[in-house]
Amino acid sequence: MMNKPILGSLGRNIQKMRMAKGLSLSQLAQAAGLAKSNLSRIEQGEGNPTIETIWRLAIYLDTPFGDLIASLESTMGENGIQVQLIDQGLDNPRIDVYWMSCAPNTVRQSEPHIAGTTETVTLISGKLLAGESNDLRHLEIGKNHTFAADVPHCYQTDDSWATLIIVITYAKQDDTIQGVQS
Repeated sequence: MMNKPILGSLGRNIQKMRMAKGLSLSQLAQAAGLAKSNLSRIEQGEGNPTIETIWRLAIYLDTPFGDLIASLESTMGENGIQVQLIDQGLDNPRIDVYWMSCAPNTVRQSEPHIAGTTETVTLISGKLLAGESNDLRHLEIGKNHTFAADVPHCYQTDDSWATLIIVITYAKQDDTIQGVQS
């Protein structure tokens, strides 16, 4: 459960990005599969969104997940998963780095991220299966596994805890200014 200041900061970030994209509350709520009243509560810092909900909002706002939670100084957790943003690169391509801990017997299914996104996972401790949902790999401690994150993907533990670092690399953005004609 996130505390009030964190929820308020998250809500302001979501609202700011929604408005910057010119989306109404109804448009974003419908796209992300949320009730308009729930999105309104989240933006006001009143709701308690799941990590999945925040990911869906990031996808429909076409923005890195880290941008929505960048000002949150704490760990977010639910359903056996704890996630903390460690660092964010603002260059091109954009890169977010997360620390994640998974409880024993946890399966975390992730929806596709923004087109062109990859994840590189490094297992720090424990045992983990990770990768594209149709191609899960057993990770070895200290070894990297990179996979497409713009398709359904999954993290799965056995009967032990797993700790990992996730590097999310978004697609390189075209340097030309969109919509400007010379």
